[in-house]
Amino acid sequence: MVIALAVISLAALGVGWTASNRSTALQQSLSAQNQQFKQNDDVMSQRLAKAEDVNAQLQGELSVVTDKLKLNETEVSRARSQTKQIKEADAKQLTELQSNVNGQLATKASVDDVNKIGTDVTGVKTDLDATKNSLNMTRGEFGTLIAKNHDEVQELRRLGERDYYEFTINKKDQREKVGDMMVELRGVNQKKNLYTVAIYVDDGRYEKKNRSANEPIYFFTHGSRAPVEFTVNQISKDKITGYLSVPKVASQHAQAGN
Repeated sequence: MVIALAVISLAALGVGWTASNRSTALQQSLSAQNQQFKQNDDVMSQRLAKAEDVNAQLQGELSVVTDKLKLNETEVSRARSQTKQIKEADAKQLTELQSNVNGQLATKASVDDVNKIGTDVTGVKTDLDATKNSLNMTRGEFGTLIAKNHDEVQELRRLGERDYYEFTINKKDQREKVGDMMVELRGVNQKKNLYTVAIYVDDGRYEKKNRSANEPIYFFTHGSRAPVEFTVNQISKDKITGYLSVPKVASQHAQAGN
């Protein structure tokens, strides 16, 4: 009986010792886990704090960049405003300078200069009027302008494209020199306003019968396509008046054409 109690006591002691060891081991394990959790928490706290510092630094740098951009925009706006003011000032100065120069020139202009300018303007106007009038003249088959009187011949002469020789023949059957050719009045029909002439060119005689006033007769120089033009403007009793038109580049001797 005593032995059995002893055995039971020993068994109880063994169980208690084992339970105590397990309790101690469990406490140690829990303590180690708590320590590990604390270390992890400290690491996370450090990382979070570092992240907050980096974020704060980035925010500061962003603020600086934004301020610089605003400053640049202000400077650009200021520069544009200054450029506009400079351009306006330069334009104003240029206008004032031109006004001053024009005023000085007007003051220094003499009466003779003014008269000369007036004469030049009159001359230009006369030339323009002559050219305008010439456009209203009739053109012949070769494109030359046909003058109908002395004034129109003068206008054509001003153009300077051809040489003009005016003539009056008041005798029949008698040769008269017109330019570099000879002309003989053969007959006049005053009622029908017609005339007949003989023209002597390059040792040849060419008779042109029953020609009307302002109807040109054309001749051509040797080797040239530019026509010589014989035109009678007025027909009266045994008398004709007109002109001979010769191109400047043509020879003064002509060959009769049809």
